[in-house]
Amino acid sequence: MDQALDHLVNRAIAAQNQHQVGSLADGFLGERSGFARHRGRHKTRSEAAPCKRRNGTLENAGGVAPQRASGGVIDQDRLAKQRTSLYVTSVAHKIEVLRERLRHHEYLYHVLDAPEITDAEFDALIRELKALEAAHPELVTPDSPTQRVGGKPREGFVKVPHSSPMLSLDNALGEEELRAFDQRVHGLLKPDEACAYVAELKMDGVSMAVHYREGKLAQAVTRGDGSIGEDVTENARTIRSIPLQLKGSHANREARGEVVLNRKAFEKLNAEQEAHGARLFANPRNAAAGSLRVLDPAITASRQLEYFTYFLLDGGAPVHKTQWEALEALKNLGFKVNPNSRRFESIDTLAAFCKEWEEKRDSLPFEIDGVVVKVDSVEQQNRLGWTAKAPRWAIAYKFPARQEETLLESIEVNVGRTGAVTPWARLKPVNIGGVTVSRATLHNEDEIDRLGVQGGDRVLVERAGDVIPKVVRVVRQGEHRMPFRMPRHCPVCGGEIVRPEGEAISRCINTNCPARLKESVLHFAARGVMDIDGMGESLVSQLVDSGLVKNVADLYRLKLEDLVELERLGKKSAEKLLANIEVSRKQPLPRILNGLGIPFVGERTAQFLADAFADLDKIANADEEELQRAEEVGPKVSQSIQRFFHEKRNRDLIERLREEGLPFKYQAKRKAGGPLAGMTFVLTGTLPQMTREEAENLIEGAGGKVAGSVSRKTSYVVAGTDPGSKLDKAQALGVKVIDEGALRRLAATADERSG
Repeated sequence: MDQALDHLVNRAIAAQNQHQVGSLADGFLGERSGFARHRGRHKTRSEAAPCKRRNGTLENAGGVAPQRASGGVIDQDRLAKQRTSLYVTSVAHKIEVLRERLRHHEYLYHVLDAPEITDAEFDALIRELKALEAAHPELVTPDSPTQRVGGKPREGFVKVPHSSPMLSLDNALGEEELRAFDQRVHGLLKPDEACAYVAELKMDGVSMAVHYREGKLAQAVTRGDGSIGEDVTENARTIRSIPLQLKGSHANREARGEVVLNRKAFEKLNAEQEAHGARLFANPRNAAAGSLRVLDPAITASRQLEYFTYFLLDGGAPVHKTQWEALEALKNLGFKVNPNSRRFESIDTLAAFCKEWEEKRDSLPFEIDGVVVKVDSVEQQNRLGWTAKAPRWAIAYKFPARQEETLLESIEVNVGRTGAVTPWARLKPVNIGGVTVSRATLHNEDEIDRLGVQGGDRVLVERAGDVIPKVVRVVRQGEHRMPFRMPRHCPVCGGEIVRPEGEAISRCINTNCPARLKESVLHFAARGVMDIDGMGESLVSQLVDSGLVKNVADLYRLKLEDLVELERLGKKSAEKLLANIEVSRKQPLPRILNGLGIPFVGERTAQFLADAFADLDKIANADEEELQRAEEVGPKVSQSIQRFFHEKRNRDLIERLREEGLPFKYQAKRKAGGPLAGMTFVLTGTLPQMTREEAENLIEGAGGKVAGSVSRKTSYVVAGTDPGSKLDKAQALGVKVIDEGALRRLAATADERSG
């Protein structure tokens, strides 16, 4: 019977019109009635009655008597609706069959690495499903394989609390410390109590928790600080080793694991970055982290990320009695689990396993930096408990760093996307752990001085934790040494390089420097700055790479015909983007100041400068003493502002923005002599109803001041949930702490007095 239905579905979908669908329906329902008669003689006549057609009209559908209107005429409208209903049902069945086939092949390819069909065959199935869903958008579901990549780039990531803390692990640096861990575990358990361990290769990636509701992917959250992470659900959906629907389960589950990038994908990604003149990733872990946190899911989808799981939870607690059972359950649910995990009942065999993989680590397609060892029994885990930072029942056996000696040929500099100028060592190529190393980081001038290193020296280079190599020490000084001097001008744009007092990093201060232009444009367009919605990372890369945008002022000269030529930007999206750019011309001076990217001038400082000077030209021409009259502007900030406006390229940018009509004058919103005048407030934690910006506007609108840190001059600290160290400092200094309700009452009193 199922074969008959499948046959009907395929033919119904190919049908040219409803008349053909009706004919197919007659044939199928006739077969259905015959099938019913064959099942037994005790069926009712209405069940067994075949369909009949009169004058091309379906009279009986599935044994249901045709409905007649008054006067005995068959209700043709009702019959047409029945045919349409059958057609839609048939399409829905076909769609679900296709989805199941695609899920099966995704699992085989991305989890088991055992594909049964070619890429071309898989793509053909995807195209077929997309065509059906496009024709019937009401049948599209979030767990469909076609919905892995979708939606426009986001403006930012929402913070999300974890169901239970994602703690870090203590390290065991060698076998001796591993055996000491084993002794501590047995010392905390009952005498002679058996204890088994599960060993899992420590993949060098990004930790993430994936949540399922009723078996369907609902949310993905990065580790963050262990208590609160970022919601990266749309990006995680693009990782094909993450099932959109659990296999054989409709339960609520949380799978924790590691997002990784294999070596080949990492090398390919860096080759593409280099070809586009973009910043290279230091290692696969950084590349995975950057790929997971981009605002455009399509970029994540292109990066070939994979997800390996190691915990299965419900409500923040383990589902199974042992870690080994959890790994098996994760496999059965459709997740990828590292196949080299093992269970051990003695420390000797466990230590041998760690040593074995220390030698074999380069045979893997992924970077690993150790072995994670966990007590297998969850009941024993609970008895062993946790310290403030890590569980007592688990430890990370870390592989030792790999070092080799080579010649440091020269010291050069790289300009990063934030303008940071970082020295690096050009090395005579040397093989370290199976990787040819030709460059190493030197961090900054202070690190060079500490090492006493110069060009021409023999140096010891280390790859620790599979991160970018670094110079450990000078082995032997060269005969013709070349000391390093930080250049005065940027090697990319020729702009001035400065090192602010007290800072370790030197920077190019030209906002339009090609090396930092993409970051400058993204910052300028960001929410809370100039608020140009739709200006995501992918689009900005295209605008800069194509030469359409050479500085942020060029955004205001973009034309529709330029934008529609870019990838994944249709006419409607381009028109909307241009409208958003036009709206941003009216943003007030504090937003413009923030958007310029002046070092140490963020949202708050920009507001204080606008309040104090009310004119961008006055800020640009002020000396350090005048600048320091603005609230919270000290010598460090005033020097940074002066350096920024001293750079000719930045002054040229200001003139371009003036030509585009951006407002350089400002009228402060703060009420002079308001009821909160003279009061200073500090905000900490999350308020129940107001955003931080709304709270700041409320305070400043009543004449008060919002400060970033607590001091004896602070009038009130407004505390919400999860307050930080500001609350502790307020209590230590005896500063009064109030909640949002008290703040609102103060504001209400202010309104009454002003009224």
